[in-house]
Amino acid sequence: MPDDIKQRMENLRQLIRHHTYLYHVLDAPETSDAEFDALMTRLRQLEEAHPELATPDSPTQRVGGQVQAQFNKVSHPAPILSLSNAFIADDVRAWHERILRLLPAGTRLQFVVEPKIDGLTVILRYEDGLFVLGATRGNGEVGEDITLNLRTVQSVPLRIPVHASALSAPRRLVVRGEAYMPIRDFETLNRSQEEKGQKTFANPRNAAAGSLRQLDTSITASRPLRLFTYAVVTSEGAELLTQWEVLQYLKSMGFSVNPDMALFDDIEEAIAYSEQWMEKRGTLPYEVDGVVIKVNDLATQNSLGIVGKDPRAKIAFKFPAREATTRLKEMGINVGRTGTLNPFAILEPVELGGVTIERATLHNFEDIARKDIRIGDMVIIKRAGDVIPQVEKPLVQLRTGEEQVITIPKSCPACGKPAVKPEGEVAVYCVNPSCPAQTVQRIAHWASTMDIEGFGERLAQSFVDHGLLHDLADLYYLTRKDVLKLPGLADRSTDNLLAAVEASKERPLSRLIAALGIRGVGTTIAQMLAQHFSSVPELASASTEALEGIPGLGPIIAANIVAFFANERNRRLVDKLQRAGVKMGRKIEPKAEASPLASKTFVITGTLPTWTREEAKQTIEAHGGKVSSTVSKKTSYLLLGENPGSKYDKARNLDIPIVDEAQLREMVAGNPGAEAVTQLGFDA
Repeated sequence: MPDDIKQRMENLRQLIRHHTYLYHVLDAPETSDAEFDALMTRLRQLEEAHPELATPDSPTQRVGGQVQAQFNKVSHPAPILSLSNAFIADDVRAWHERILRLLPAGTRLQFVVEPKIDGLTVILRYEDGLFVLGATRGNGEVGEDITLNLRTVQSVPLRIPVHASALSAPRRLVVRGEAYMPIRDFETLNRSQEEKGQKTFANPRNAAAGSLRQLDTSITASRPLRLFTYAVVTSEGAELLTQWEVLQYLKSMGFSVNPDMALFDDIEEAIAYSEQWMEKRGTLPYEVDGVVIKVNDLATQNSLGIVGKDPRAKIAFKFPAREATTRLKEMGINVGRTGTLNPFAILEPVELGGVTIERATLHNFEDIARKDIRIGDMVIIKRAGDVIPQVEKPLVQLRTGEEQVITIPKSCPACGKPAVKPEGEVAVYCVNPSCPAQTVQRIAHWASTMDIEGFGERLAQSFVDHGLLHDLADLYYLTRKDVLKLPGLADRSTDNLLAAVEASKERPLSRLIAALGIRGVGTTIAQMLAQHFSSVPELASASTEALEGIPGLGPIIAANIVAFFANERNRRLVDKLQRAGVKMGRKIEPKAEASPLASKTFVITGTLPTWTREEAKQTIEAHGGKVSSTVSKKTSYLLLGENPGSKYDKARNLDIPIVDEAQLREMVAGNPGAEAVTQLGFDA
């Protein structure tokens, strides 16, 4: 009997995988939703009755529900490179001529043309056919582990090959793809977000990236994400000679491959096909910002090598930004969380790339003056990055003389208090820290950064309008009775919101620093500060000199941080957050202080034998040390690899101690606080 049940469960899994592939990869379903749901229900019942027979690759395991504390770092098995760009056909021809000069005379090349999907690059790793690890591209060498989120994406196979009759899976396989959100699904998601009073997304790419970087996997599971794969990063057991073979191989394994990829024997044919895409881009169900042209032969690709961080054998033929002409009727101003007055254009509605545009950014008042944009002008509108509408320039020759010059506002449109433009800055600011528009933006920014799910700008506006929130710390003093007074918030949504607020008290220090809204301090700077300071109170007491001593932190941001905490209102805010139970610091590891690396500053040069620079940096920092990009008298050690640069000579001139990777490993040996970087490769 157990063997019969096991076989029934495996048959069900195979059947469900087959229908999932037809629906989410081929868009050719053979069964109704009700029939599919019945299959899933039966499999789930069997797995609940026989948990010992459940498998990690079962279709039932796609439903998200786990909440992660953070995303761990993973190293890629090979560099995930970017591409150089071409903007006109002659740029592509020039690229073609350059690579021909590097190849033997008479070489004939084939080219694969692939649509350049505007999404998020992801790396998928399979072992013995089982999906075991997925990551973002990150900096090309190290990305973030988003395995649990990728498991919820229906077009990501949990086991390969999808078809039982296909070739057997290689022992290990790492593939590259692009996660994206179809345009129609993106629009539906944004409408839903608006109705819930939650943050909407600027474009499908942001929606895809934001969905895959959710700490709560159930949120990712609820988002309509898709995946196209197009490259094998590395494999063990698959002999592939051309890019075209790669695409066919990926398809045979059950991966989703863009059906509009094409193979050509001539560069002019490839260019012509690319230009056709420019004309039909508005008819596609997903966003593209160009096409990628690749040399088909993989051996030739490898022989051409890399220039900078771009492979010579591939080029992105970018589409021009979309343009339209319309009239600028009025200028509006949005007030940002730091008080910036951000101008935008209110336009006569115009169609642009299949979307009706009624508003567009004007960037800032200096840009308006430089371009001499006036109210009443006929203007050219572009979609920057193929998505964000912006006013490119006025059509001066069409002026009637009735246009109005735009001047810098003297007061804030939200609170009426004075507006100022600091010397040396392009932004204009409202000087009133109690400005209600700033308060709304600060609260919305805090909620977004601290992952308070369900609390967007619209809800922040409602809470401020009803007098429930006067600053962001008030979030932690809300009662259930208070929240239920607001229209549209029922028992369940209120409980969920209050639970999300409570959970946000435990966010990492870097999140807290970024959420405070210090001018110029975004995610990257906040992470840097969290490495140098153990708590917000410690950061608040730091001097300008101490802050400027942090590698990568300039004097302007250092001054902004000092000014922020010198403000009595901000000090009261931090105190109020602390009294509410918001965690103000990170856990201090005493063993890191006891490490030989504690308080030591390292500079890395050359190629290390086994570590990437990022791995070496993380090891040093995990043991209490710091990594700087420049050699100075304050440098404690130079970590030396092969083919070092000028840093080696400078270190010798300054008598800086020099260590290699093996010596560094010995220095940290025996320290159990080390945090190893997960290897997304074949040596794990």
